Amino acid sequence: MRILDVSVPISAETPTYPGDPGVDIVQWSAIAEGDAANVTLLHFGAHTATHVDAPAHFIEGAGRVDSLSLDALIGPALVVSIPDEVDAIEASHLSIHDLTSAARVLFKTRNSNFWSDTRGGFRKDFTHLAPDAARLLVESGVRLVGIDYLSVEKFEPERHVTHEILLSHGVVILEGLDLREAAAGSYELICLPLKIAGGTGDGAPARAVLRTLD
Repeated sequence: MRILDVSVPISAETPTYPGDPGVDIVQWSAIAEGDAANVTLLHFGAHTATHVDAPAHFIEGAGRVDSLSLDALIGPALVVSIPDEVDAIEASHLSIHDLTSAARVLFKTRNSNFWSDTRGGFRKDFTHLAPDAARLLVESGVRLVGIDYLSVEKFEPERHVTHEILLSHGVVILEGLDLREAAAGSYELICLPLKIAGGTGDGAPARAVLRTLD
């Protein structure tokens, strides 16, 4: 059995979605400066690096991140590899896959290679999930959908239809995965977002790992 860490590290160099808070990590207290302990102050948005979207992210009054079922966040997962030339994952790209028993689907795209070098900042040309694919995933009974960049939605849409389709049907969205080391196939997903009880409950950073089944 092998454990793959598919989380993106959080640092000042981590790209963030335009309009979201940047990452600021500062030393609050330091032993080297005579303090009793080292304490770090963290300042960044709920949708930084690897993170989970709760229904409240786009639906007012809907479920919050601290109320998400652990049953949806932990369990068998299917990593689906999407060809590099695909900019929008459509329902037709999923027709070759048997999703009837896939409770959690993670899309490995050319996006994962973006994490190799983040010096250029946020990439607007990321591969995203089209609404018709989102509908098919809902109809297939999928409980969690993951993708390897900071949004399942195309950049600057007129309306966030993909998010709305998934979240309105109780599908957890996992964004900001790094799937470079994960071959297509079946795994066990363990994803634990921070249990943030304050704010609007729209989402939270998460540590996500895949465990091989052999």
